[in-house]
Amino acid sequence: MSGASAVLTAIAGLGLLIWLYLLLGRGMFWLAQERDDRREPGDPAAWPSVVAVVPARDEADVIARSIASLLAQDYPGPFRVVLVDDQSGDGTAAVACALPGAERLEVLSGAALPRGWVGKMWAVNQGVAHASASRPDYLLLTDADIGHQPMNLRRLVARAEAGRLALVSLMVRLHCRTLAERLLIPAFVFFFDMLFPFGWVNDPRKKLAAGAGGCMLVRRQALEAAGGVGTIKDAIIDDCALAGRLKAQGPVWLGLTLRAESLRPYDGFGEVARMVSRSAYAQLGYSPWLLAGTVLGMGLTYLAPAVLALSLNGLPAAIGAATWLLMAISFQPMLRLYRLSPLWGLALPLIGLLYTVFTLQSAVQVWRGRGGMWKGRAQAEAHLGAMGAAE
Repeated sequence: MSGASAVLTAIAGLGLLIWLYLLLGRGMFWLAQERDDRREPGDPAAWPSVVAVVPARDEADVIARSIASLLAQDYPGPFRVVLVDDQSGDGTAAVACALPGAERLEVLSGAALPRGWVGKMWAVNQGVAHASASRPDYLLLTDADIGHQPMNLRRLVARAEAGRLALVSLMVRLHCRTLAERLLIPAFVFFFDMLFPFGWVNDPRKKLAAGAGGCMLVRRQALEAAGGVGTIKDAIIDDCALAGRLKAQGPVWLGLTLRAESLRPYDGFGEVARMVSRSAYAQLGYSPWLLAGTVLGMGLTYLAPAVLALSLNGLPAAIGAATWLLMAISFQPMLRLYRLSPLWGLALPLIGLLYTVFTLQSAVQVWRGRGGMWKGRAQAEAHLGAMGAAE
């Protein structure tokens, strides 16, 4: 075996070992077993009180469907909705107030964003403070672009009560119709589950914590014991930061669902890229070293097996092809959840390459002072400013 062939074989072997670990040693994340329609608990003896808190900034295109789905919840206990209008300029609040059933809806006009706060967290903080005045048992923190089936809150509360959980969070079904969405959106959930295996998150013996910000049912007393929303005021990845605080107060549960879905479509590859790049570099702690390691790791894990398989270069090609096949197999449960062809599994090398590009794009945006850009706000500035002040 020549020196070059030995190097290629070693690279192929390393990629195979990575995927064997991911398949067998990462909490079996790829099976997507943590679902809210499995092992459902029964109804509690009494239904606790809940207040939904919805931060919204320029959401007039989706707010009617989102708030209407909350007002239509088939929930037997006390329930109301607080919408925090974060200085919208498109009439978001007026659209919401015109909905039927608005007697259960309160609309707060958000105050100006203070220095050091991320916009969403400031809006959530105001909503939580207002809602907590009535001492509800739970707070449903949900985004303005999420639609909920009528039974969603009922089943969330039943699970929280049965397990005495500090947090029940659902990874909602994301919009998946366009070509860009079909290529990239199931992989977004797949990668998230890989980073934070839901089974490990739900194991109270493990420290790993994560949440999905689109739908988070929080026990109010646990949130107050954790220090409140202000403890994560500068967090761009606020859902995981909050889940970490709450898991210190009690068990948490994170799962996949079809009972809540994102109402916001991604019209093209650029839209998905912006969604990913908002938080990708934040996930790496704004570290250039972790960025470099991530790029190398993504190359070995996703790109190298396909390149070697297509090279038709003896043993390295055979190992690369076997790894590529394992990669495609691991993607099948997520593809079934999104009702897509199994053949999309073969696209994971390309998908991995694109996500690597999005991660690099995220870092460049931060370096240019436009990190975490959302609704006209560079949200990474709040976190980086807080880091600088701490130093």
